[in-house]
Amino acid sequence: MLEKEQWFTDDLSKEFSGEVGSRLVESFRPRDEVSNLRLSQMGVRCPCQLWHSVHSPMAAERLPGWVRIKFGYGHILEALIIAMAKASGHTVTGEQDEIILDGVKGHRDCIIDGAIVDVKSCSSRQFEKYKAKLVATSDSFGYLDQLDGYVVGSALDPRVEVKDRGYILAVDKTLGHLCLYEHIAREESIRQRIRHFRSIIALDQPPKCTCETEPDGESGNVRLGVTASYNAFKYQCFPHLRTFLYANGPRYLTKVVKRPMKVDRRTPIPEIDRHGNFVYNY
Repeated sequence: MLEKEQWFTDDLSKEFSGEVGSRLVESFRPRDEVSNLRLSQMGVRCPCQLWHSVHSPMAAERLPGWVRIKFGYGHILEALIIAMAKASGHTVTGEQDEIILDGVKGHRDCIIDGAIVDVKSCSSRQFEKYKAKLVATSDSFGYLDQLDGYVVGSALDPRVEVKDRGYILAVDKTLGHLCLYEHIAREESIRQRIRHFRSIIALDQPPKCTCETEPDGESGNVRLGVTASYNAFKYQCFPHLRTFLYANGPRYLTKVVKRPMKVDRRTPIPEIDRHGNFVYNY
């Protein structure tokens, strides 16, 4: 057990500060005009979205300021957890090392005590899924597929002693709780996914969109599903998509039969275009 005065040293504090700075600089870097398939993209995705992410990355939806703050906070929190792992006596190596699997690159978070660990900040609701071991059946953002790539791609690294599995170290960004989720790597699955995604981006034209949609109440309107709403290329998938600013956040309608109204049924819900400008058509 480390002495209390050794818990978080000056040297570790400086290292943590440098890591946070590097992550934020990378996070806020302008989007490149040319993109490549990456291991962080290995989750199930709309093929149209995937194609555009490589062939026309500049067409991605512009992130609003609050989203950038949210992502930045996530990077800070994840770096803090890794620093605390070091401070508590764990062996941490391989931070942000480049991994290449079947020609696809990615950067793993780190190796802790000989095992691949991916640190994820998440909401309290998502955190409960990690605790209850439900992530395998509801991995909407493909975090386990991403981890598959890191584990399989690190197989020849002598520092990685655990070869058949990896771990997600989840941190509740609201309450600070931690949970370690163990995941058995699926080598054939990730290699097959890479082959499939390569065949999609090799196409000359974007393939058909498969984003999920669902009825928006009983109005006859149709909206994007939750996962599809995070698609940065949703306007390429749905050129006539309309965005309405409900009190609980934006709602993306692929079909509008009735104009969305506030609770008073007299006041229209504000609408914005893809650039964030208000639309006045009422």
